[in-house]
Amino acid sequence: MEPLLLYPDPPPPELAQALDFGGYPWKAVGGEHDVERLEPEDGWAGAVVCADASPDGAFALCRTLRKRDLPLEPMLLLVTGAQLGDLELRDDLFDDFCITPFHPREFEARLKHLFWRTGQGTRPELIEYGDLVLNLETYQAAMSGRPLDLTYMEYELLKFLASHPGKVFTRETLLSRVWGYEYYGGARTVDVHIRRLRAKLGEEHANLIQTVRSVGYRFGQSRWGL
Repeated sequence: MEPLLLYPDPPPPELAQALDFGGYPWKAVGGEHDVERLEPEDGWAGAVVCADASPDGAFALCRTLRKRDLPLEPMLLLVTGAQLGDLELRDDLFDDFCITPFHPREFEARLKHLFWRTGQGTRPELIEYGDLVLNLETYQAAMSGRPLDLTYMEYELLKFLASHPGKVFTRETLLSRVWGYEYYGGARTVDVHIRRLRAKLGEEHANLIQTVRSVGYRFGQSRWGL
């Protein structure tokens, strides 16, 4: 996938983080003069323009992108609630907008919809359960938009469990499926990683991984709501 054009340069940290986690490559521009100078060989995949700090520069950039021989799309505009009134006469300059500060899930949904609508790009492969999102391409995880600092094996264990919500796995099964048949560690290895995962998920979400007495562990709810 070609990179998204991102304005301004440097972009707001929360915007860059949301794109990085979503697996969307991007390149920031400082204004109209950078559009062609920094354009990738295969062109831009689209644009995300943040208009809250410098609305004049943002809308000028949008006009430049729309006047190209091949108008750039899709284009997502980020604005504050106070700027909504300014959009009525400028709706030809963007394809959709999102109010900032935005929730990462809403931002991701709007960007996904734009790519689907224009038939461009593909969405990275994700596992989603409630507020938990796992990006299978970048090996990143987030809870309610908050990145989780997981080790490789913690990520692999969480990915396996989240891929089978409601199903109970014994410690021995988890050892063989996550660590591999050649791993000689004991069942305590699973317990330690489960404890660390719960701590990193946070108190509010720790019960996503449930202990099934005398059996093992289950992620999320069973099909019968037990």
